Amino acid sequence: MRFLHSTLGLVVLTKDILGEGKCSLKFQAVDIGKAASAATLIFEALRKAIVEGDLVEGEALRQDEIARRFNASRIPVREALTMLEQQGLVKTERYKGAVVAGLSLGEADEIFEFRALVESEIIGRAVPKMTDRILQDARGYFEDFRNSKDPMAWGDLNRNFHWTLYSASELPFYLGVIDNAMNRIERYLRTQLVMSGENERANAEHLAILEACETGDAQRASELTRAHILGAKASLRLHMPQSGA
Repeated sequence: MRFLHSTLGLVVLTKDILGEGKCSLKFQAVDIGKAASAATLIFEALRKAIVEGDLVEGEALRQDEIARRFNASRIPVREALTMLEQQGLVKTERYKGAVVAGLSLGEADEIFEFRALVESEIIGRAVPKMTDRILQDARGYFEDFRNSKDPMAWGDLNRNFHWTLYSASELPFYLGVIDNAMNRIERYLRTQLVMSGENERANAEHLAILEACETGDAQRASELTRAHILGAKASLRLHMPQSGA
């Protein structure tokens, strides 16, 4: 079984939110009226919608509307919004309440530079521990990304490729921090890939990283990962919309 990067960990019932009543928010909702961890389930569904761009920057997250869609009280909704705010995905605005947070170019630069430092360290420490199975799974995700024509799938495939390689590092704290950083930037990365047409460059860089791992060259894998992330940063700067967030 291939490594699949996902923090959702549950099966949700997909609904066309826009097709029911007057609800305007787009996210996957489930009836969790009897669930024990309602706040976590709401948090995961909203996080996924924000990361994938279904809930856009500046969109209001009305507690009563969300509570109704999940058949829950407003208490777990408030808890979920607090968790999202702690991850930088939501902010509170006067008179509007909770809204989807955006990123300024300066914030995006900082995230990419941080990722370049940490992820190059992670993969360098992961290479000596990589098994044949990890490398096989990573190559599978590489092929899936290279062959995919669906822009909505690129974010997950890219993330799964890198996370499969990183999983051998046995550095859960590092990975958790990078996971949060990726959550904040992923919706912009998807836009950048679509607008820049740089999939071929990403494919070539992924292949070089993979081959360095397969040959056990930890230093080269680290250097290539750093260059890959900083290259994505430079490209994103050309295509990222200005934000005052």
